[in-house]
Formats: sequence, C-alpha cells, structure tokens
Amino acid sequence: MITYLPKQNEALRVLGNSHPARTVLFGGGAGPGKSFIGCAWQISRRFKYPGTRGLIGRSKLDTLKKTTLKTFFEVAHVLQLLPNEHYKINNQTHVITFANGSEIILKDLFAYPSDPEFHSLGGLELTDAYVDEAAQVSKRAIDILQSRIRYKLREYNLPPKMLLTCNPSKGWLYNDFYAPYKSESLPEHLAFIPSLATDNIHLPDSYLETLERLPEVDRRRLLYGDWEYDESIDNLYQYDDLVRCFRDEESKGDKYISADIARLGKDRTVICVWHGLHLIEIHELRKQPITTVVTNVRQICDKHGIKLSNVICDEDGVGGGVVDTLKCRGFLNGGRAKQPDRYVNQKAECYFKLAELIEQNKVVFKVDRFRDVIVQELDMIRRRTPEADGKLAVISKDEIARMHGKSPDYADAIMMRMYFELFPNYGSYSWA
Repeated sequence: MITYLPKQNEALRVLGNSHPARTVLFGGGAGPGKSFIGCAWQISRRFKYPGTRGLIGRSKLDTLKKTTLKTFFEVAHVLQLLPNEHYKINNQTHVITFANGSEIILKDLFAYPSDPEFHSLGGLELTDAYVDEAAQVSKRAIDILQSRIRYKLREYNLPPKMLLTCNPSKGWLYNDFYAPYKSESLPEHLAFIPSLATDNIHLPDSYLETLERLPEVDRRRLLYGDWEYDESIDNLYQYDDLVRCFRDEESKGDKYISADIARLGKDRTVICVWHGLHLIEIHELRKQPITTVVTNVRQICDKHGIKLSNVICDEDGVGGGVVDTLKCRGFLNGGRAKQPDRYVNQKAECYFKLAELIEQNKVVFKVDRFRDVIVQELDMIRRRTPEADGKLAVISKDEIARMHGKSPDYADAIMMRMYFELFPNYGSYSWA
C-alpha cells in the first residue's frame, strides 16, 4: 500500500478518467517524487485494465534503465510485486509483461538524425504513456506518441492520457505549459502540477542541503522550481574572462601536458603544454598515427623536462593506445568525479573547475595565435540541464559538433589540465 504525497494525489486525480486533461505535466523542482508517481501510475493502470499497454519513455534508453527503471523496481517492491511472478522483463525487447497480459514498453525517445519524424513510434498502439524528464524529449516525439494512444480505450471506456515529468526548462514545455499556466490560459486538455523537493517529506535533509549548494541557476531551478531563470547563465565561460586569460605573466610551478587524441572519424590531435596554470605551447597534429603522436609527446617531455606522471591523454577510443604506450595518465570523460554527488562524471567536474579558476583569474594563455579558436571552443561549452538528482553536467562533444559543425578539441585538451588540480597525487610513473 502506498501513501501518496498531496501533490502526487493531485496528479493522480488529474490523470483520472473524469478529468478533461489529456496531457499532464508534473514537477518543477528536483525530488518531489516525479518518477515514483509516474511508475506507480503505470503499474496501477496495468493491473486495473488487463491486457492494456503502457509506455515509459525517456530521451535515452540507457539512462531510463539506470534511473527510471530503478524507481519502477522500488515501486514494485512497495506494492509487494515479485519479478518473474507478477511481472517479467524482457531485456531484448525492453518490454515488461504482467501476469494479466498487460505490458509496459520501455522506449528511447531521442531525436536521431536518421529518424526525424519518429517513424519508430509509428507501429505502436498504446493505452497510455509516461515520459520522464520530458524537457530532454522533443515536442515532435510527444505529439507522435500522443497520436499512438488508442489501444483498448473503447473497450474500457478510457480517455487518452499521458503523464510528463520535468524540471524547469526554457524549451517547449515552458511555452506550452508553464507560460499559459502562469497567465491562467492553459487549455483544458493540458494540466500543469508544480511540485518541489520541499513537498516531499520523505527526502533526507542532506538532499536539500545538496540542492542549496548548487550554483545559482541550478539552485533556482531544482530547489525553487524557478522557470524564469536567466538562460544565459548556461554558458560556463564569460567572453571577457576568456579574453583576459591571454596575457603575459611570469610562469612558475611544475610543467604538464594535456592532450586530446584524434579518434575514429576525427583527424586532429591537440597537445597542450603547461607551466603551472599557464598554457605556454599548443601542438596540433593532423591525421597522424598513434606512433607519431607518442613520438611528439616524448619529444615535448624531453624539451621541457616533463615527467610522465604529469602527462595526461584522452583515453577514450584510440587515445587508449597512446596512454598504454607512454604509460602516462589516462583521462576518461565518463570517469568517476572526485565529487560524485555533485558531478555526473570527470569531464563535467574538470570543465566546472576550469571555469572556477578562469573566473578567479588564475589561468593564463600564453598562446596568442590560438586566441580565436580557444575562445570560440570554450564559448561552445554549455551546462547541461541537471538530472533529477541535481548533478552538474556539460553537453556532449557530439552535441556540440551537431550544433556548431566542429568538435571542441582545443577546449577538451585545455579542460584535461584540471585533472591535476583535482587529483594531484593519483598515480605516479617515472620516465623510462
């Protein structure tokens, strides 16, 4: 038996058959039990209406499995439902089947360039649908999904219903739901139920403290559910701060190398040489094999007297071969952050650390001829809208390449220098 929170009860009431709303948006801040109510609603519908078919969707199926599906298991446990007795999950078809013949389809809703019209949804017939973190899903996907809700509606005399959950964003959810809700002009077929972490009495105080420590824009969005946040704050780096980095100043401290290695489909390797936090040289190699990259790094080490424990190379893809050959430090973009409760991965933590040191005027770029490319690429780095757990992230390299037509190789090579600030004593290799 589940005792729902007041806001969750309101959502269930609006999702009921007698309410005129067909699409319901629930949420705002982080932690009000959005995924919990979505999974609970789907499970209850499957048992109440045997032989029906629901959908739980998210932008990426892998993320859905790591997040929303875990909440599904939590809800099932609370309801005393046993796997392989009350329900079964097929990991090949991504379908949850219940003992009474009902199903829940787990669906990837990402806008792939190969399927801009979401033909992959065309063959679906659904009774209802729940989309988690709907801000990460395009309006086109939601519209197509809504058109597929028709399965056994007449048999059970049901209206088509869809539940969306989200954190505040400036995309189509703002335009379609929040702005009309605020002006009291929301059409009756739509409903918006705002809810915050403070509405959830089950959250530990430590979670609220974590949200309190977030940067201003994220604190406003995730703690206070503020939809009117300044979108320009999504930039990690201010133009004036970046330009100020290009100056002549005495360098001191240890020397380092940070290198972004060319991968499959990319022809540019960028090697940065540092004296303390001062970037003193950049070497760009185009369409060169790993052996050439390794030779160049060794030559730079010899020239500047840099020990291998102060060399870091991108280890994803073929960069792993450079790391193995040199026996230097390897950088994994998706690696565990030093503060895993605040950052989704190592890459995000390093980009935020770089922003912090640039703002503090501690980073110097003594490579004036690379000014334009460095400023341009660091300006392309954007904060990603945090997940419900409030962890900070940046948009991916592939997303940047799609938006700008180029990969931020210089920015990534510079960002990796922050690894030594975060993990100064991790591992040690001697020059052999």
